[in-house]
Amino acid sequence: MIKYIKVTLIVAFLIFGLTACKAKSQDGMDDVYSVQDTASTGELTPGTWGTDYKQALETAKKTGKSILIDFTGSDWCGWCMKLDKEVFSQQAFIDYSKGNLVLLKLDFPKKIAQTEAVKKQNNDLAQKFNIEGFPTIILLDKDGNYVDKTGYQQGGAESYVEHLKSLLKK
Repeated sequence: MIKYIKVTLIVAFLIFGLTACKAKSQDGMDDVYSVQDTASTGELTPGTWGTDYKQALETAKKTGKSILIDFTGSDWCGWCMKLDKEVFSQQAFIDYSKGNLVLLKLDFPKKIAQTEAVKKQNNDLAQKFNIEGFPTIILLDKDGNYVDKTGYQQGGAESYVEHLKSLLKK
């Protein structure tokens, strides 16, 4: 009888633990980013993060907007999560990005599954732009030319928007 109770408790704790982990992942960075699956639409919606580099380049050329690439470790990088919470999820950044930026999230997660094609694209671009740490933000002009590199900045969304504006004026 005691053995049965121990097994039942262990199973109950395992189920509870798995449920808690699943709930945490559903409340994670994908909610902050609002990543768009663009395969069906062919276009990136303003203010929504895409994951396809070629599509971001096409959207930038069509719209005349600059590209902001976020190289992130969304499920493990503390500074990435801080940037998401303090800047990318805030209305001031969202409003600015809708009118001025094509948003591209290139994620390097530890626990989130990705296709081999996405992993290859992200790794190739990390090499191309010489990414050495996370978060790294790369800014490209409407033609896909490198403008500047930045990362987390203190001060919140309004300050970050001003920082981006100054980098894009160069």
